[in-house]
Amino acid sequence: MTKGSNFWVIGGEFGSMNFHKLVEGSAQVQGPFKTRKEAEDAWRTVSEENRHKAGVRFSIVEEPSRVSA
Repeated sequence: MTKGSNFWVIGGEFGSMNFHKLVEGSAQVQGPFKTRKEAEDAWRTVSEENRHKAGVRFSIVEEPSRVSA
């Protein structure tokens, strides 16, 4: 049986503008979402809430589908 992909919105506040390391305690994960559209809606909301903070960034990540017996 095949399970569909899940989508996640991940991110937070980064310590510098190179966006390599999150500030401790700022990480956020939202999901799973069954469709990319749902994840995009969540991403849009969280990004808008934090748009005044230059060091905050969020991304959408797709978890590959898995095959289970």
